Amino acid sequence: MIVTSATEAAPGRPANEDQVFRHGRVVGVLDGVTAPDLPTGCAHGPAWYVRRLVARLRESVDDEPGAVLTELLAQAIIRVRGDHPGCDLGDPSTPAATVCLVGVGADRLDYLLLGDSPLVADQGGHVAAFTDDRFDLAYASIRAEALRGDVPLGSAEHRARQRTAALRKRELTNTPEGYWIAAADPRAAANAITGSLPLTGPAAVRRAALLTDGASCAVDLFGLFDWAGLLDLVTEHGPQELIRRVRAAETADRDGFTRPRHKRHDDATIALCRFGRA
Repeated sequence: MIVTSATEAAPGRPANEDQVFRHGRVVGVLDGVTAPDLPTGCAHGPAWYVRRLVARLRESVDDEPGAVLTELLAQAIIRVRGDHPGCDLGDPSTPAATVCLVGVGADRLDYLLLGDSPLVADQGGHVAAFTDDRFDLAYASIRAEALRGDVPLGSAEHRARQRTAALRKRELTNTPEGYWIAAADPRAAANAITGSLPLTGPAAVRRAALLTDGASCAVDLFGLFDWAGLLDLVTEHGPQELIRRVRAAETADRDGFTRPRHKRHDDATIALCRFGRA
């Protein structure tokens, strides 16, 4: 497996709340979840959380290199709990992250998804996106109200709507009727979307891209490509080129009237894995 990656903080943001890593047989991208203007019960923020979770995932892989991805993630979440013992980890806005992980086996590629960080895979020339759509389904009505595209991004009215949306989203976080993300509850790992793809045979995975939503928005928000086009771009021109294209699209719709969204720019991260002769 050959892995190339790129990650970039949103312009003007001092800290990147995304992380990308490869450790042993495991590759992952994580996206810190921000709760705008809401108390979190924690002295730490999402950038700290994703860094700690990656560090603890690395330790979990070292301790149990053959463990399944759900076990690795659960153990990492438990360990991060111990990294901030004075915080109220029961607060639904406690620092959290979406997760996209892959683990390479002898003849298969295992994957784990929590939140809106998809995996895009090329299987013998057929390209498909693997997603955890529970957040989109649970959040759809809230999103429709918060993102009407009738006020500029960053305006007082836009910020007020984002705060209202965040308050409503808290009620859905890590609940069976809502959606799951990595936070303080290790049960999230057991509730992840998981599966396996072959690494041999006619449907073998040749390429796979792990994306945070600041990169996947090139397809599902801005419509710059389809998933196959995105995978071709990062294969031929590198992951950084995808970020450049996203930045251009974000800037072209500076006020968010054409493509309503929560913020003008977002952190963006891509990890491209190539297998065999791909």
